[in-house]
Amino acid sequence: MRLAILVFVATAALHPQRSLAADEDPIQDFYPAQVQASDFASDSLKKAGNTSNALGVAVTPANVLTFRGLNTQGVSAARIDFAPHGLNPPHVHPRAPEILFLAKGTLLVGFVTSTPDNKLFAQTIKAGELFIFPRGLVHFQLNVGYGAAVAFSASTARIQAPRKLQRRSLPPTHLSMTPC
Repeated sequence: MRLAILVFVATAALHPQRSLAADEDPIQDFYPAQVQASDFASDSLKKAGNTSNALGVAVTPANVLTFRGLNTQGVSAARIDFAPHGLNPPHVHPRAPEILFLAKGTLLVGFVTSTPDNKLFAQTIKAGELFIFPRGLVHFQLNVGYGAAVAFSASTARIQAPRKLQRRSLPPTHLSMTPC
């Protein structure tokens, strides 16, 4: 921590002009200092995940833990592979919104507003479409197409870190919802 403060003070002293072209949050452009051009590229979302599990879904993250160039950038991404009828169950990202781009297939996606209404906003999306999940709201994705589906998500959180819900977290009417 002391080294980070020392680097910040030295940088500020050597470069007194502020750049107004970027967010001011990061203390430095990136971290750690010993990086290479290859640290800013990744093929981690290229390969399909294994969907042979009870939910028929595989989430492959690209975040500061798996993609070094994302460190201090405040973003993360993921590839989500769905088997037919695969479900990414209701969960929440408390720190940031999530945007989902559907590359292949058809998904029923949705989120539930917070109290007092607990209103469900659901939409069927097809390949090439986007859907946004607001920060901190319970949301889900369900493959309602005839084949596999592939989606890519992005978030303004360093690590998307979804929190799974316990059964008592949602009203019973939302736990038994089925697509039309």
